[in-house]
Amino acid sequence: MKAISVPLKLINLQDDGFHLLVEVVVFKEKYFAVLDTGASRSVFDKSLIEKHVSGTLQVSDEINAATLFTTTTTIQATIPQLKIGALKINNYETVAFDLQSVTDTYQQFGHPPIMGIIGGDILMQYKAIIDYNKLQLRLYR
Repeated sequence: MKAISVPLKLINLQDDGFHLLVEVVVFKEKYFAVLDTGASRSVFDKSLIEKHVSGTLQVSDEINAATLFTTTTTIQATIPQLKIGALKINNYETVAFDLQSVTDTYQQFGHPPIMGIIGGDILMQYKAIIDYNKLQLRLYR
């Protein structure tokens, strides 16, 4: 198994502790996503998904306990390619909802906007190891 090392950005959210950000490439553009080991699956911002895949969206009524961030409408869509470092995931089936409140909170503290949350589905599948000392995410194909 070949390891892929991806740099992480550690940010301090004041009284909310520390969060790890990872750069992802979605729709050929770079964005930041929160690395969230407590999220059962990865999600992306609804506005980003609607902008690029509006023709193939499915609105889901299921209650999704994917992350600690709450939402009203969940959208299911396929991202043609998701890149995390050198890892390329083709036709990634995702769930999307409004992450604007998360982005607002981050930007209030001078941090970049958040377009996604990388959760347990990807972290488990690619046997993720988070190295806080080196601020590195290692993924295995």
